[in-house]
Amino acid sequence: MPATAMFSKFKSGGAAQSPLETNPIAHHFEIGKQIASAGPELVWKIHDAYRKTDSKECSIFLFEKRCAEKLHKPKRKETVTEILRSSVKQLERFRHPKILQVLHPIEECSETLAFATEPVFASLANVLAFYQEGSLNSGTPPSTGGSQQAPTRSTTLSREYHFLDIEYKYGILQITEALSFLHYTGHVLHRNVCPASILVTKKGTWKLAGLEFTERVNDVDGVEPVQCQPWTSRLSKMAQPNLDYTAPETQTQSTCSILSDMFSLGMVICAIFNQGKPLIVAGNSTSSYLKQLEVLEDQVQNILPRIPIPLQEATVRLLSKDTRQRPTAQLLSLIKYFSDPAVHALQFIDVINMKDPSQKNHFLRSTLKEALPYIPKKLWYQHVWPSLLPEMKLQDVLAAALHPVLFIIQESTQEEYETLILPSLRIILSTPKSIQASVMLLENLHIILEKTPKDDIYTEVLPILYDAFTKSGAIQIQTAAMVAVTNVYEYVDAAAARGTILPSTKLIYFNNCGDMKIVSHVLSCIEKILDKLDKSQIIDEVLPLLYEMRPTDPQIILKVVSIYRLMLSDKKFGLSVNLMATKVMPSLLPQTVNPSLNLEQFTILLEVLQEMLDQIDRNQRNKLKLDNLSLPSPERHRPLRHQYSSDNMHVPPFNIPNLRIEQRKTSSAEDMARKNSTGGMLGGWWFGASPSSPDSNFLRVVNSFPNRRLSDNTLMTPKIRIAPSCASSPGGTPGGGLPIRRHSSIGPQERRGSTVNLSPPTVITDRLIPFLIHENALIIERRSFGSQVKAIILMKVQLNYTLDDYEKLWFFEIFP
Repeated sequence: MPATAMFSKFKSGGAAQSPLETNPIAHHFEIGKQIASAGPELVWKIHDAYRKTDSKECSIFLFEKRCAEKLHKPKRKETVTEILRSSVKQLERFRHPKILQVLHPIEECSETLAFATEPVFASLANVLAFYQEGSLNSGTPPSTGGSQQAPTRSTTLSREYHFLDIEYKYGILQITEALSFLHYTGHVLHRNVCPASILVTKKGTWKLAGLEFTERVNDVDGVEPVQCQPWTSRLSKMAQPNLDYTAPETQTQSTCSILSDMFSLGMVICAIFNQGKPLIVAGNSTSSYLKQLEVLEDQVQNILPRIPIPLQEATVRLLSKDTRQRPTAQLLSLIKYFSDPAVHALQFIDVINMKDPSQKNHFLRSTLKEALPYIPKKLWYQHVWPSLLPEMKLQDVLAAALHPVLFIIQESTQEEYETLILPSLRIILSTPKSIQASVMLLENLHIILEKTPKDDIYTEVLPILYDAFTKSGAIQIQTAAMVAVTNVYEYVDAAAARGTILPSTKLIYFNNCGDMKIVSHVLSCIEKILDKLDKSQIIDEVLPLLYEMRPTDPQIILKVVSIYRLMLSDKKFGLSVNLMATKVMPSLLPQTVNPSLNLEQFTILLEVLQEMLDQIDRNQRNKLKLDNLSLPSPERHRPLRHQYSSDNMHVPPFNIPNLRIEQRKTSSAEDMARKNSTGGMLGGWWFGASPSSPDSNFLRVVNSFPNRRLSDNTLMTPKIRIAPSCASSPGGTPGGGLPIRRHSSIGPQERRGSTVNLSPPTVITDRLIPFLIHENALIIERRSFGSQVKAIILMKVQLNYTLDDYEKLWFFEIFP
């Protein structure tokens, strides 16, 4: 939120701003409303503020001198002012991560004292006052030494804040370390360790302040007691430590040591786990203090169950009246209660600005990233994220800082990301980065894109990816960009894929074709953007790149095969059968005998090759079928005998004058074979007749002519019925019927048809009769018979006369 807008809201408070306007500090800061209070009797009023020069957030501590006028003694008023003025100078002197940091020294005017510090949320007293109010409202008052009195509502300014267990643990450790610094480095006692001296910053860290009553200790041994002023009613409350948290030896023996501060810390621990109420509520009365001190041990035992178990023993020892039983700050920080990786990570973050780059890198890459899952989300955004922002502006640390940053982004909700993270992340994305930082950012770009709003994706995030291809010459960044494409390809637009990514990827390959790791990234990148490329780009640029590769590494082979498999899945990629047969398969086939491939890899390769073969097979078969239907061929019009036989023809009946067609008769040899076949059934099945058929009375040619060859027992030509020229023609029948041409082996009244049709019947017409007679004549002429015998046989055959036995013999020789 802009400072002007913030303070237009702050200044609506009205009268609270008038004392600040007279203090010179108002020239340097824009001061808002009061948010908390701290110090002795909570005399410091804490205001939100921004520094005018750089709008840095801070807090202004203001003391109004008129608050001390009620003391009615001018000397007391001046004493209080001097104590407060001195405390600020002490804060500037003792600079430590666990002590409140002063940003602007004290400024004074006649009415006020004021100084600026790091941003403060409230004092611990303000937060514990809220807890006390909650306990009163719930009707379960805390345990106190003054339990005989009814609890009264505190007039302290309260701030609502709900501490987590880890915040208690870390806060107590922070105060312990602050005391250790004062005791062993500053050689001073604090003497007023109480909730009013502990500030909770806006990061959630606890800082020690309130150095109004410091006392110098022995430089050699801080445990050695020194003389000090006990609490007395003769002095102003504002000029003395808080009596409720004062160590017994200070009040009873007027001595103190570093162990006196440890007692006060024990009292703070009990107040924290006692709903904000201290175990001693003296009411600024020394007698009441001493009385309650006597029962302190019992009060500790009563409150002990509320304290975490690992801290109970230490608490009991801290509140021991015997100073020798109390642990020092150094020993207390070593107890098991504080041995927590999350706490150690938070400790390092508090001092990260004091570490060198190597220490920062190690912490950010490993320690913090491993501890983040154990740190509550509340502290991510309140403590960790604000501490990381300055580190992300450093070039030598940014790459390491991105490790925890990306983890936080990944685990954040959409609202948390857009509200708390994205505004700061935009600055990081737009600033120049080292090679390591760019690589880290690109390789994890998908984590950012998952949470980034759509508008910011195309204006803030994707330009980083495209610039990595075009503007960066470092191969590490280009390789990371290809990895990023494989992770965020769904966000990449088609124009960028065609015009930026593909050309750059090809160039990277040609420049680094010997590096298998880079080649692998190139292939993965191409596979992811393949769907966004034009068909012409795939054919002209991608395919030549693929089939010109001659990889031997199994992983590269599998990536190439994976791209081909993707192309085979859709025709839009343009992988034609011609390219498969002439380019792709010739480049892949040698890999089938690659000894580096295992069984699974070989199977994948073979499956793709088989799929290509199947596509080629289907394509070619379909093409050849179409060609066969569309192209003329003489063979297609040449009828086959069995296709156009009379058995397969279904045509309407037609009559030719003076012509009759009968089935072919069998020879006598066939008849004898049927009769003499084994069992009779096979012969009957083959010739279509049973043993009792009339064919059994036919002439037995084999018996009559034992010297006849078996090859002569063939089928005879069909009978031809020819109309005679006159009624007296030989063989004629009365009544105008056609004469029958008989075989000489049957009687004149026998007519039979063959039951076997081994060839289709031949249609004989009047035109073909002279041709048949001429053909038989030629056959007879070729036989070695005498001319007279030939003439007689020929004439008898033509006139259908009956042949004698000798003539039959010769006839079978002529017509085998």
